[in-house]
Amino acid sequence: MSQPLSGASRVHFIVGDPIAQVKSPAGVSQAFHARGHNAYVMPAHVAPADLAAWLAGVSLARNVDGIIVTVPHKFAVFDLCASTSERATFLRTVNTLRRNADGTWHGDMFDGLGFVEALRDNGCLLQGRKALLVGAGGAGSAIAHALVMAGVSALAIHDEDNARRTTLVERLATLKQCPVTHGTADPRGFDLVLNATPVGMREGEPIPVQVDRLTSNQFVGCVITAPAVTPLIAAARAQGCATVTGTQMFGRVRDLMVDFLLHV
Repeated sequence: MSQPLSGASRVHFIVGDPIAQVKSPAGVSQAFHARGHNAYVMPAHVAPADLAAWLAGVSLARNVDGIIVTVPHKFAVFDLCASTSERATFLRTVNTLRRNADGTWHGDMFDGLGFVEALRDNGCLLQGRKALLVGAGGAGSAIAHALVMAGVSALAIHDEDNARRTTLVERLATLKQCPVTHGTADPRGFDLVLNATPVGMREGEPIPVQVDRLTSNQFVGCVITAPAVTPLIAAARAQGCATVTGTQMFGRVRDLMVDFLLHV
């Protein structure tokens, strides 16, 4: 049941640049209301240069309990947290903040866990599978970490930013869970093919993997929520691949974020 917006409502923000494409304000607000909490999520369009000043200002409002972070701020916000989870500390990236007792911010990262849970919801087996991940940004880093911890047998990472990719590959290799290597856009030889970049949000953008080389026995996933069916997902389905969409991922990430924000 929807809670009435009033002066007693608790406020959360989702911050990004751009922000118009996000679905979180309605979805997370509904999740709060379903649990009996009078809380709302409001979008904030903040440029990277203004992020620290914006967070400092928002922190002065005593009815602001949490902040959800989206592109491109997930790395920058890490340095603005007073404390972070072990997972976020390893990744040095954050997608959700809640207040500490002293009013400072504690951060965690749920993109990876949510994506892995969405994969499993759709019948994707991870243990012993070879995965190709495109994207080494905030979401990509978290998904890569979650895949490694979930037991994939090998992980290859492709990103146009070679330095960012190398940093992530080297960091994950220290976990000694499975081989982590540099990948390409060629999906041949992989069981899982996953896009963790925003490529595909805008009409006419190239598909981030070579879809003509997909085969029906592969599982394909994408983090993009709008459009709900990206060109990658559409092409994969045309090849007979099982898929998971960004909307399905977001459902799982939303539940994890709400648990965290409500200290469940």
